[in-house]
Order: sequence, then structure tokens, then C-alpha cells
Amino acid sequence: MFSAVDGRWPSTSKTVSAEVEREIVNFLYFEAELLDDWRFRDWLILIAEDMEYTMPTQSNALTRDRLKSIAPPTNFYFCESKAQLEQRVRRLETGMAWAEEPPSRTRHIVTNVRVAATSDPQTFAVRSNYLLYRQRMEMDIDIYIGDRVDIVQRDANPAGWLIRKRDLVLDQVTLASNNLSVLF
Repeated sequence: MFSAVDGRWPSTSKTVSAEVEREIVNFLYFEAELLDDWRFRDWLILIAEDMEYTMPTQSNALTRDRLKSIAPPTNFYFCESKAQLEQRVRRLETGMAWAEEPPSRTRHIVTNVRVAATSDPQTFAVRSNYLLYRQRMEMDIDIYIGDRVDIVQRDANPAGWLIRKRDLVLDQVTLASNNLSVLF
């Protein structure tokens, strides 16, 4: 079973059925489609009320230091709740969010999905690689790539799943982007 005690994905985890794994992968694809189509209100339905949505900053470390126990991050690009995500969506809907006027074109790509059981039979840990391509205007292009761990739970919403927690870790140490106005 998945345990996030040390912040690492387990080398072995309880296998989930192919059906559950397929459902979760399709859910992640559906979520990416909602974000790319700027259907943020529909996306918010997939978010748990107590969701934690984080992206810590990344740092370079020597190999010998990476193998040691690393303290949890203290700096974040964002560390948000559902209420804060709703506020971001409201702002994007006003047409007054200068960083998204005109709106960016995005493509969320999710791959290398691994699903692990948790102690709750309706809740699963999902690790994936992701790439977010963003183009705004003609020449403003950003590419974000990294690792993502989600905690998803079965739900009665139309998609059948709810995102309870999302931790994103970018491979980039320094971001060249002018802003982080898009949703990951």
C-alpha cells in the first residue's frame, strides 16, 4: 500500500485491478481535456473541498545529498486550497487577468501513470509524469515538465472521481516563465 511518510513512491505497492487503473487513467485524461478547453468550472467539480494543491520549489543537490533524508520543502510556487483555486478561476473568468488576456493555449500531457492502493479501498495514490505546454501570444512559450502525485477517491460526480491532493514537482530549478497563471 502507498505511504507518503518519506515522500517517495514505494518500490513495491499493492496491485490494483486493471479496471480501476484504466478508470483513473481515463479520469486524468478527462481532467487534462477540461483544463485545455478552459472548462474550469467543470474542473472544479472534480476537486475535493479539502484539497491540497502544491508545487514546491526545486533545488539542485549533489548525488550524496540526494540520498540522505531531505527535509520537506519550505518554499512553494503555490500551496493552495480549493477556495483559492475557485478564486483563481473567478479571476480568469473576468477577462481582467492580464496574464491570460488573450488566453493561453495549453496542452496537458499525462503519462507513465502508476496507481497504488491506500488503506481506504475507495482512495488511490496516482503517480504520473506530466508535461504542460503553454503558448500565449505568438512567441510566449512555456514548457513545464515534472512528476505528479495525486490522491484520488471514488465520487458521485459525473467523472466518478475526486482529486483530494495534488503534489507537483517540476524538473526545472529555475522557471523562465513570466507567471504561473495556468492550472496544472
